[in-house]
Amino acid sequence: MSFTPTPLNLPEYPFKITLKESRYFIFDEVRKKHLVLTPEEWVRQHFIQFLILEKKFPKSLIQIEGGLNLNQLQKRSDIVIFNRLGERIMVIECKAPSVKITQATFDQASRYNSIHKAKWLVVTNGLMHCYATIDHKEEQFVFIKDLPEYQFL
Repeated sequence: MSFTPTPLNLPEYPFKITLKESRYFIFDEVRKKHLVLTPEEWVRQHFIQFLILEKKFPKSLIQIEGGLNLNQLQKRSDIVIFNRLGERIMVIECKAPSVKITQATFDQASRYNSIHKAKWLVVTNGLMHCYATIDHKEEQFVFIKDLPEYQFL
């Protein structure tokens, strides 16, 4: 059985991928464990490495799949980034490459962020990345072309 990953619009990284009982697993450096390699996990792991290696995000300030309550339902944020004071500053929603980034996708991530109140919102399927800053008082998004390095957030 072979694994044919979808090429993403992100740099390639040397992931530790293993095959066990006909399932592929990828090692998550942040959580320090092997995870089932789904298309969404493929995107999430690439984006995490992009944040750490290209954008200089401290690994210790990245939380993966943090829980939150939304309308009395338990939901998970794919990635939440904190500042050095422990405040949430970015919510990142990862989708499989086959999932198109639409207004509905962005709205879902925005609903998750309505709990976190982070200044930054990112939605990615590994092929397309949407970056926005949020003015919560005015309820306005400002979309930007590229994500700045961590120190400039």
